[in-house]
Order: sequence, then C-alpha cells, then structure tokens
Amino acid sequence: MIQALYLFLSLQKKMIKIRDAKFVDLMSIRNLVVELAVFEKAPKAVTATLEDYQRLFRAKLFQCIVAEENDEIIGIALFYDTFSTWKGHMMYLEDLVVTEKYRNKGIGGQLFDAFLAKSKEKGAVLGKWQVLDWNENAIGFYEKKGAEVEKGWWNVKIWLK
Repeated sequence: MIQALYLFLSLQKKMIKIRDAKFVDLMSIRNLVVELAVFEKAPKAVTATLEDYQRLFRAKLFQCIVAEENDEIIGIALFYDTFSTWKGHMMYLEDLVVTEKYRNKGIGGQLFDAFLAKSKEKGAVLGKWQVLDWNENAIGFYEKKGAEVEKGWWNVKIWLK
C-alpha cells in the first residue's frame, strides 16, 4: 500500500507529506485541477463539479495521491485503472499538478514516483498520460523519468452530453 510508501521532502524547513487522498481532500483536489486548466489556457473547461468528484471517488472510479504541507494540499497525481488491448493492465495518469508556488521543488517528481509505485503495486504493466505539445518543461520532466513521448498519436473524443 502507499501508506508504506510515505515520502517526506524537506522544503524550506517544512515537511511535505505524500499520501493517498481522502474524501475530505476532494475540494482541494478539484481546485488544483481548475488551476491546471488555467495553466493549460482552458480556464472554463472544468465542468465536473465537487459533487461529481465525491460521487466518483466513493465509487472508486479514480484514485489520487496528494502532496500536503501543514494540512494544505499543494499537489496531486490523479489516476485510474484501465485496460490496454495490446499490453493488459494499465494505469492512466489523468492529472499531475503542483500549485504554482511549489513548482520546481521536486514535489512533482515525488508524486510521479508515488504514482509509478502504486501502479506497480497494483500489477499494471503500463502507465500512460497526455502532455501538451507546448509544455516543454513537462515533456522534459517525463523524458528524464524515462517516459516515451508518442508524437504520432492524435487525441480523439466525442461528447455524450
């Protein structure tokens, strides 16, 4: 379990705790998703409500690992189980975000490593996610972590509501 994987990072004489998300964290998690949408130049794109997060978290549709400082959520790795017809059990990293004030301090790396550890613990053979083509910092971060950036695949979606 991730509980055995608690990681601590010293940051300006403060401790950052990496842990599994709890139900009470969902408002902070959603707020970080909104912050990410603003960063990605899509501030109005988040339409999932706090109630959606609560309902789907209870249903175990997604999981989340949080970075916390003094009981404040400052970063998240939100992910879920999925299936690859080619590879088998896969974990999909939906969002990895650290609030702006705490970026470039190693917290994203700690969250990403915790996501990888959780994925391996669950028996996944593949982790997958998206990164915007203009986000050179994120692309460099993932490549340093050993990720392969697939440039030949296009995103496709259809709205059901």
